[in-house]
Amino acid sequence: MDVNMTYATQDIWTWWLAIYLYFGGLGAATLAVTFLTDMYLKPHRHLVIWGAGAGVVLLALGSLMLFGHLLDKTAVLNVLNPMILFRKPDAWIAWGTQFIIWMMVWGVLYALPYVRETDFPRKVPGLRNLIDRPFVVTIGTLVQRFHYTVGWLAVINGVGVAVYTGLLLQSFPAVALWHNPAVPLLFTVSAFSTAMAFLLLLMYTLINDQADEYIRVLYERIDLVLIAAELVILFSLYQYLKNGSESGVRSLELLWNDYGWLIGFIGFGLIVPFVLELKGVIKGWATRVPIITASILVLTGGYLLRYYFMYAGVYAYPW
Repeated sequence: MDVNMTYATQDIWTWWLAIYLYFGGLGAATLAVTFLTDMYLKPHRHLVIWGAGAGVVLLALGSLMLFGHLLDKTAVLNVLNPMILFRKPDAWIAWGTQFIIWMMVWGVLYALPYVRETDFPRKVPGLRNLIDRPFVVTIGTLVQRFHYTVGWLAVINGVGVAVYTGLLLQSFPAVALWHNPAVPLLFTVSAFSTAMAFLLLLMYTLINDQADEYIRVLYERIDLVLIAAELVILFSLYQYLKNGSESGVRSLELLWNDYGWLIGFIGFGLIVPFVLELKGVIKGWATRVPIITASILVLTGGYLLRYYFMYAGVYAYPW
């Protein structure tokens, strides 16, 4: 029996989902790396306040982007309810939403003692009154007592969010580009790479303390390894798509014939930052400009990865 195959690029999950996946992975990984740094490298009030604040804002903005585009608005209430994990345990969007919610909760709690020690919040009228309330003081005391427990709860949920951003795409079998084992790994590695870049950007600009040099060097080395891992995963993905289904081949053709993907993402989003950071690790730089440039390029590349994954998602009919 002859079967005619039809291919179509999906046009429902577009730039808005790319932003959701990008902000979700970046925000969660930023929180996780920040808290691990504070717990095991150096107690760092400013890094926690900036990292936790930015991470929570990114997670909130990404979630609003998703909920604003859900076709069924009542579905928002369902995924916000923790009981959905028992009623629908195979719904990755429900798992991701719960990871995000609890990541934000533990992230705010972890940062609370540091916020109370900082002068700026006390200059904000509403916030000043809030952080001095007895129940907030009590919560802050408990968080200090169970410092590592709260930190690890945040880290576990952060890793869960980063992995979820890839698992969400992998759960769609009709799109070969998404439905393969490399996607969760690629998105997780990318999330932590962009988090390293974001924190490097913070530590070279807003938190420019010479005493933090060893932390910055460690971040650069970790990001270098993560970028190398991304390149290896992308090469494996290329081989998988080239020798896979027709749907995967069509996605491959869309990506590897697009200069935005080749030059924008792979060139300037991965290879150029890799070279800049490699030189910094081996010989160092006279100024901070090259690492700041590399960080901005990595952050831009992180979004381009997710944008082009949406753009190149090809359905095959029948599948």
